[in-house]
Amino acid sequence: MPAVAWITGAGGLIGNYLVQTAPNLAPFWNIRAITRELIDLTDFRALKQLFRNESPSLIVHCAALSRSPECQIDPIRARRINVDVTACLAELSVEIPMIFLSSDLVFDGRRGDYVETDSVNPLSVYAETKADAEEIVLRNPRHTVLRTSLNGGASPKGNRGFNEELRRAWQDGKALTLFTDEFRSPIPAIVTAQAIWEFVRHHQPGLYHLAGAEKLSRWQIGKLIAARWPQLRPHIEPDSIASFKGMPRPPDSSLNSSKIQKLLSFPLPSLTGWLQEHPTDIF
Repeated sequence: MPAVAWITGAGGLIGNYLVQTAPNLAPFWNIRAITRELIDLTDFRALKQLFRNESPSLIVHCAALSRSPECQIDPIRARRINVDVTACLAELSVEIPMIFLSSDLVFDGRRGDYVETDSVNPLSVYAETKADAEEIVLRNPRHTVLRTSLNGGASPKGNRGFNEELRRAWQDGKALTLFTDEFRSPIPAIVTAQAIWEFVRHHQPGLYHLAGAEKLSRWQIGKLIAARWPQLRPHIEPDSIASFKGMPRPPDSSLNSSKIQKLLSFPLPSLTGWLQEHPTDIF
């Protein structure tokens, strides 16, 4: 029988793509989709019992409270889900590989094109919890942190990808204001999943950046997605991050993914190029 691989957050965007692509990309694993319907990950007693019962040989930990406003409103809950759950899984998987999905937002965005050796400086509760969880994971030389950026695609509930958020707003007739000077490295989640399954085969744990090959502003991203949905009559307005009155936002958290690129058999794509090559994909 193939060894068991746990995918936490399997009902989310990246987790779902990992599960869906596994039959072709990771047939050597028996995939166990860990969802909220199956278990509350913050019930550590139940989590430990499930681990003992199933004895997974790999954990890919995608589950998180990932929306920054929710984390700002309830930092205790954010820490419980993003840090304490990660710590419990890291303890359980002390003898096996664990891959933790982190975020480009651990950086303050003052320079962009971040590499793995750059110092983190989180500006939000969400980013703080991710940075703290990274520290815990990397204490074990068997474990890996993959920092990624904006992921897009089709999630089970239709609300997890950045493209889905834009499309839902336009379907509701909303006009969106997007920053021309806030930059990320967007990537299709299906590419993230493909890269993760390839990475698993290499057995080279550590800290890596896994993001798109193109730095784009929120405004540029919005224009790319709007072009996919002309029937919605999408309306976007440009603005500057300097006008934002909420919590601090990193102006440029773009990632340099050259380290992991050396391990992959395919080039990490630009979002512009990928959309051109996949004109019929729901995105």
